[in-house]
Amino acid sequence: MNIFLIGYRCTGKTSVGIALSQKLGLAFVDTDERLLKAEGITIAEMVDRKGWEYFRRREKEIIQSICALDGQVVATGGGAVLDPANVKAMKSSGRLVWLQAGPETIRKRMLGDDRTGDQRPALTCQSATDEIESILKDRMSYYRKAMDFSVDTDDRSIGEICGLVVKRLDSE
Repeated sequence: MNIFLIGYRCTGKTSVGIALSQKLGLAFVDTDERLLKAEGITIAEMVDRKGWEYFRRREKEIIQSICALDGQVVATGGGAVLDPANVKAMKSSGRLVWLQAGPETIRKRMLGDDRTGDQRPALTCQSATDEIESILKDRMSYYRKAMDFSVDTDDRSIGEICGLVVKRLDSE
């Protein structure tokens, strides 16, 4: 079984994924990192040169290849759940945990992350705060539909979040 961490940017998917994989003795995979290695350019460069459609197609290929394996904690891109084929593949290969955070938490984390410029290109022409609120609202139903359960990451340590995920996995 795989554990897929889904959710918007900066909700903790990579940080929690690394810690959770260590706690459970599983491999850790980050779909964005896998895509970066395959393409040899940053996500921002890929989107700028080839467009979002190309990025989503490559993301889908990466997710399909990851789903062919087992025993992984997988941090997905924030928009991975927008493609029903991605959700179907992930559900058939594991559990989907939606990591949630409020807009202000996300904004603060984005500002504090030096990878934001390269790995988190703007999705709209709005200000960062307006974009976060708008995209969260648009994606909420996708995350709800895809998830097996959710964990709020606001004001929680990585250790606390991992503990909640493990507890929930053990109880189901």
